Amino acid sequence: MTAMVAAVRGPVISGWSAVSPYGIGRHAFVEGLRSGRRTAVELDPAEWSGPGEQACLVPGFVIREVLGRKGTRSMDRVTGLAVTAVDRLLREVTGTEPGPASGGEDVALVLGTNTGSAQSMMDLTRDTFVQEKPFYVDPSHFPNTVMNCASGQCAIRYGLRGPNATVAAGRASGLQALHYGRRLLTSGRAGSVLVGAVEEHSAARAWLEHHTRGEDERADGVLLGEGCAVLRLVPAGAPDAAAGLAEVVLVESGVAGPEGTEPALTRCVERALRRSGVTPAEVWAVSPSAPAGTAGVAERGVLEALFGEAEPRWVPHPEPIGDTSAAAAAFQVVAVLATAEDAPEASGKVAVITSVDRDGAVACALLRLR
Repeated sequence: MTAMVAAVRGPVISGWSAVSPYGIGRHAFVEGLRSGRRTAVELDPAEWSGPGEQACLVPGFVIREVLGRKGTRSMDRVTGLAVTAVDRLLREVTGTEPGPASGGEDVALVLGTNTGSAQSMMDLTRDTFVQEKPFYVDPSHFPNTVMNCASGQCAIRYGLRGPNATVAAGRASGLQALHYGRRLLTSGRAGSVLVGAVEEHSAARAWLEHHTRGEDERADGVLLGEGCAVLRLVPAGAPDAAAGLAEVVLVESGVAGPEGTEPALTRCVERALRRSGVTPAEVWAVSPSAPAGTAGVAERGVLEALFGEAEPRWVPHPEPIGDTSAAAAAFQVVAVLATAEDAPEASGKVAVITSVDRDGAVACALLRLR
């Protein structure tokens, strides 16, 4: 039974790009990851009215300067980050400047998020209270309050006419989006899928984090970060799959109950190994999401218990770019792919990527590296 399951080939990651505090594009992320340089900057109180004094921002990210004036007048930050990441990925795929004809009928997009843009939601809600009448709001800002605004704008701008979905699962959103994209391919619903996750920095998000973080999370002093990472998935039999970076073997998820994170994550990872036929001896690297506080300690303990004897390489979420929340798992995936570029011994081995969210979502992805 194990041999039969292991013989099934999953979709292949054929490319990726990222917009992060390291900079815009894949090369900026790889360079930043290798250097480990610090990305925190002092916040201008006139622009960022949140509780923090520092954050990890995408350098020089002004939407109109990055994407141009056309179609960006009312675009909010989370949409701008997602559109920019998709733009950079399509440039690599097509070799040309992407436009409305870049996509196609069979190109799908699955984007992970937390709430969409908390800032856009709060701004519009505030207007209904402070304007002379509740309906005196700027209608051009209303689309930004919808959770799937970013994925919709990406599809419209680049002609992605396949299935379009938004997945919200906190820090696990990137792995849940990867699972959704994998299902679209294996069921024949799309010819290729762009999969990613996005998170913005804003005053609204900063205040929400300030009021909802537990004492154990505050003690770690992790700064807020932002960005978007996007992967391109193609079927195993696609022409460009042979030169792919990794096979998506399996993605499993679960929910932590009253017993806590540790048993829920243990069951999730063990189920992924059992269903895929992967053994701990095949694991080259593990990538924990490493959230602040006790959840991060529990996650590390689970992975050490399951894979400690195999002595894998540890590739955590890149700490210098801060807490990227909904985009964290997507950044873990691209960090693993970037790290594997410099490790010939990773070829044919498996990377285990886990994610733990404070609201109970847990997830695990297995990637077989090329």
